[in-house]
Amino acid sequence: MCKRLTGVMRGPLQWVLWDVKDTLLKVRASVGEQYCTEAERMGLSLSPAEVDAAFRQAYRHYSSRYPNYGVAQGLDGRAWWMGVVRDTFSHCRVQEPALLNTLAHNLYHNFCNPENWEVYPDSQKALESCSSLGLKLGVVSNFDSRLEGILRVCGLLSHFSFLITSEEAGVAKPNPDIFEQALQKCGIPATNVAHVGDHYVNDYLTSRSMGIHGYLLDRRDKYHQADVPREHRLRSLDELPSRLQQLMD
Repeated sequence: MCKRLTGVMRGPLQWVLWDVKDTLLKVRASVGEQYCTEAERMGLSLSPAEVDAAFRQAYRHYSSRYPNYGVAQGLDGRAWWMGVVRDTFSHCRVQEPALLNTLAHNLYHNFCNPENWEVYPDSQKALESCSSLGLKLGVVSNFDSRLEGILRVCGLLSHFSFLITSEEAGVAKPNPDIFEQALQKCGIPATNVAHVGDHYVNDYLTSRSMGIHGYLLDRRDKYHQADVPREHRLRSLDELPSRLQQLMD
């Protein structure tokens, strides 16, 4: 990690980095519902609640054993997710290998489709407002290689000058190295950069620890007791442009 310079005067804001999932868009239906819909196409009848529980178990196992899509162990996002899907259905008593592979393949590709994602109503306007202020935008996301395609079909990709996913970067938030890679792409010091995300540790604390102007998006008032100054917390992205304008004056 490169060392931060101290005693440097803060210049005007030039870049805004963005988290994506649960910041700009969200999964439209629960995992259990989406997995069950695909299972029904294969002639299976499963309970969404049971599948949700099985998914959480499989996801925790893979996240612990193969963190960040198993990149360090030679996996990639596709292999990682297909393993999670196969294990999820295996916990639900689906045992036929060919059927498990078909379900995993179909669901991996299903999540590239726009109908599986919902863009928050305030996302487009906030991105447009940032651009209108003359700010450049980039993405720093714990996501796999599908992110570019998902942003494209959801109508958001054109707002961004670059995307960094954790799969591509080889590290995931809260590892500060992924932000270091973003700062290198921006080509300016951290003090000229802001970051917006919904996770207290991954987005807010990590970016702030590096001198980036981190903002915590708290749509559901989850962090009202956390150590986040009011001026750093957003209840909606509608509040963001005026906060950023203050860093440009």
